[in-house]
Amino acid sequence: MGPCDLRNIRQDLPYKEDPRVLAGAYYSDDAGIFRLNETTTLVQTVDFFPPMVNDPYDFGMIAAANALSDVYAMGGVPVTALNLVGFPSDLDAGILRDILRGGFDKATEAGAVILGGHTVVDKEIKYGLSVTGILPDKAFTPNSGARAGELLILTKPLGIGIITTAIKRDFAPVEVEKEAIFHMSRLNKNSSAVMMEFGAGAATDITGFGLMGHARNLAEGSGVSIRFYADKVPVIPGTRELLEKGAYPGGSKRNRQYADEAVFWHDSTDEQTRMIMTDAQTSGGLLICISPEKAEGLRQKLRETGETYSEIIGEVIPRGDTLLETE
Repeated sequence: MGPCDLRNIRQDLPYKEDPRVLAGAYYSDDAGIFRLNETTTLVQTVDFFPPMVNDPYDFGMIAAANALSDVYAMGGVPVTALNLVGFPSDLDAGILRDILRGGFDKATEAGAVILGGHTVVDKEIKYGLSVTGILPDKAFTPNSGARAGELLILTKPLGIGIITTAIKRDFAPVEVEKEAIFHMSRLNKNSSAVMMEFGAGAATDITGFGLMGHARNLAEGSGVSIRFYADKVPVIPGTRELLEKGAYPGGSKRNRQYADEAVFWHDSTDEQTRMIMTDAQTSGGLLICISPEKAEGLRQKLRETGETYSEIIGEVIPRGDTLLETE
């Protein structure tokens, strides 16, 4: 569902305040934070969707990594998960077996245990996880924690939605497809641990609403504006060429509408870059807010842990006439 539609629906829903709820839907946080008692704080999330790649095992890994990412975006550690499955009754059960095996392997890599799950017969395949994590200490990174003067680091390159659209239409080059699958199936585990080590105060993972959509939620929740250095945003090689061939998903078009309500696009930000910055991602990277004196050290440490595309792509500024802008 697009961010505009979701926002309109949520406006009519009741919200119950509870002192045990430390983060959640009110600020469009990636996961809920619930203080169970003085020693245990839970992080809870759920995510599932239809396939975006052709191989069932790869899809299982990607869907699991995407669901686990919401816990990592809050600075948490996943501990348990439940499978969520929709599967057509006329398909080979071996396909579902491979999907579940991919999800199991990725959850195991995360250190989480899959306890079971729920399946329904559906017209199309859907898979994901409901994940429960914990906070190792009381620190976490909500959407409401960004402060003016901080810098923004993105840990993975953009272009996933464009590339997966090309995969579905069967014109994505093999090497570009492999690169996209590598990034989608890569856990944000190390990135999350490093950002907490450096004392990040806010973060979000870049998924279905795209970079600008999730940044808008971050700015709204924190009462600030965000300025992006558009020429610094990392992009998967081959993405622009696929855009030229018409690979742009419907979800990204909805994201563009949501972003355009809140962004001032500088004339130097070309149309392709605007499309990429609003492209719907799957299991994207973390967008991390960090103090200027720690930013370069964090970027270097992220690259040392394998996130070689990590880049400083913007800054948090006092709330202005628009929530987002590019330069």
